[in-house]
Amino acid sequence: MKAHRTDVVSLGFGVVFMLVAAWWALSEVIDVKLPMLSWTVAGVLILLGMVGLLGAIRPRRAEVRQPVQAEAVGETPGDLPPQMHAEIVQELLADPAARFHREHPVEEAKPDEPRRD
Repeated sequence: MKAHRTDVVSLGFGVVFMLVAAWWALSEVIDVKLPMLSWTVAGVLILLGMVGLLGAIRPRRAEVRQPVQAEAVGETPGDLPPQMHAEIVQELLADPAARFHREHPVEEAKPDEPRRD
């Protein structure tokens, strides 16, 4: 598995969710009347939700990449001559259907023979 950096927003929401679930489980066992605390928890959850939304819509910073320095390229053994290279490029740019029809002409069928394609 490839290591990746920690997503702080997801971790924060996971921790808050676990705290709310633990608080709910504790309140089922122990009856504590804290109405002001419930408003505070609700406000904190709303604030965390807004922070999460802002984190989701903000643009991500691109990683800074070092520019690659072009090296001087000398002629090495095995390189194609420029003329052959130009011919290959022309061949690749040419219409493949026209080249096929040039290399494989369709024979005209005689009137008494069925046509072969």
